Amino acid sequence: MDSHETSAPSAARKLYFAAWRWHFYAGLYVIPFLILLSMTGIIIVWFSAIAPEYGEKIALAPTARTLSVTHQTEAALAVYPGGVVTDYVAPYTAGNPALVKVTADGVSHVLAINPYSGAVLRDRVLGDTWEEWADHLHGELGLAKPNKAYGDFAIEVSASLALLLVVSGLYMAWPRDGRGMRSMFVPDLSAKGRAFWKSLHLTLGSWASGILILFLISGLSWAGIWGGKFVQAWSTFPAEKWDNVPLSDSTHASMNHTAKENVPWALEKTPMPESGSDAGITGLPEGVAPSFETVAQLARDLGVEGRFQLTAPAGETGVWTIAQDSMNNDSTDPTADRTVHIDRFTGKILADVGFADYSLAGKAMAVGIPLHMGLMGLWNAVFNIGFCLVLLTVSVTSVVMWWKRRPAGAARLAAPPMPADVPLVKGMALIALAMSLAFPVLGITLLAVLLLDFVILSPIPALKRALS
Repeated sequence: MDSHETSAPSAARKLYFAAWRWHFYAGLYVIPFLILLSMTGIIIVWFSAIAPEYGEKIALAPTARTLSVTHQTEAALAVYPGGVVTDYVAPYTAGNPALVKVTADGVSHVLAINPYSGAVLRDRVLGDTWEEWADHLHGELGLAKPNKAYGDFAIEVSASLALLLVVSGLYMAWPRDGRGMRSMFVPDLSAKGRAFWKSLHLTLGSWASGILILFLISGLSWAGIWGGKFVQAWSTFPAEKWDNVPLSDSTHASMNHTAKENVPWALEKTPMPESGSDAGITGLPEGVAPSFETVAQLARDLGVEGRFQLTAPAGETGVWTIAQDSMNNDSTDPTADRTVHIDRFTGKILADVGFADYSLAGKAMAVGIPLHMGLMGLWNAVFNIGFCLVLLTVSVTSVVMWWKRRPAGAARLAAPPMPADVPLVKGMALIALAMSLAFPVLGITLLAVLLLDFVILSPIPALKRALS
C-alpha cells in the first residue's frame, strides 16, 4: 500500500483497513466468477444479438410473392417426414428467414426457412449452440440436472458478494488525504509499479460500479433464491386477471426450454390457461379453425409487428400462444412485449398480456433483462461487450496488485490486517444487516465466513495464518 495507507492507525485508517480486508476476502471468491461471467457474457451477447446461430438474421432478397405459413412449415416437415411442428417464428423483416421448430424422433430441430422459396437455409438442433453452452456456464457453471442448482447457488453467492465488493471498493476509492475527485475517475498514467495498477483498478472500478450494481441485481433476479423465491414470486402476473378462464397445473416456465425464453420473466410462475371451455373473447372468426396459418394472421390483426413466436398447443388442453418478448430477442423494445393465448378448439382469446399489465418489478425486469443481455439494439450489444472487457481488466488488475504486494516466499494469502478497535462497528454492522436482509444469500455467506473465522480458524493458528 501507499504511505497514506500504512501510517499511524487513526480511526479513519482503521476503518479503511477493515473495509480493505472485507474487500480482499470477497474478491477471493468473486474474481474467478467475475472473469467467468465476463467471458461467457461476451459470447452470449455476440451469438444472441450480433451473430445468432439459428440463421434468423441471414440476409435475403425479398420477392413479390411470400409463401403462406402453412407452406413454410411444410418445407420444414419435408426435411423430417413424420415430425411435428411445434413452433413458427416470424421473420424480423422482409429480408430475413422464418424459423420453424420440428420435433422428430425425440429431437427438436430449428430450421431457417426462406419465406419466398421454402428453401432450408440452416438446420440446427435446438440448444446445440455456443450461446446455449455459454449461458449454462454463465448461470449454472455448466452443471447438468440435478446438480445445476448447486451451480446456480454458487453464482448467486458470487453476485451477492460482488455487491459487498462494490460498496467496500467505493468507500476505499473515495478521495482522502488531500486527493481530489480526479483520483477516483482519472487513472494516473505516470505512476509506476503497483501504484499504476492500483490507480487503474480504482478508476475503472469507480466508473463501472453503478452499472455493475444494475447488472448484478438484474442477474440476481434470475437466481434460484433471491430471484425465484422472493422477487419473482412476489412480482409474477396474477392468474386472476385471466377473467376466470380454466387454469392448467403447468406454469409459463414450461414453455422455456433453452436460453431462448419464449415468455417473459413476469409470467414464468403464472399458470397457463387451458383450452376446452366457452371462456374468452373473440379471437378467430367463427368457423375458422386455429392453425399456424390462421393464428399467425390473428397476431398481425392484433397489431403484432415484426418477429414473434407462435407455439402450438401441448397436450389435449393446451393453447396456441403468440409471444413477442424482448428477452427472446424478438424486438429491441421491451414495452412492445406481448403474450396472447388462444383456445385450441374455439379460437377465442383466453389471455392477452402486455408490458402495461406487468407489476413494477415485472416492468423493471422486462427492461433490465434485455439490457443485461445486450438485446436492445447494436449500441447495447457493443456497450455490454465493452463493459465485460472493463470487468476483465478490473479483475486482472486486482490479481496483479495482490501479486506485487504479497511477501516473497510467504506461504499465506497476505490479507490486509484487521485493526483492533475498529470505529463505527455498529454502523458497519447495520449496513451489513440491511444488505443481508435485502439479499439473503449475502447474509448467509457473511454468517458462514464469521463462523469459519471464529469456530474453525481461530483455534488453529497455523491455518489462520495461512489464510491471512
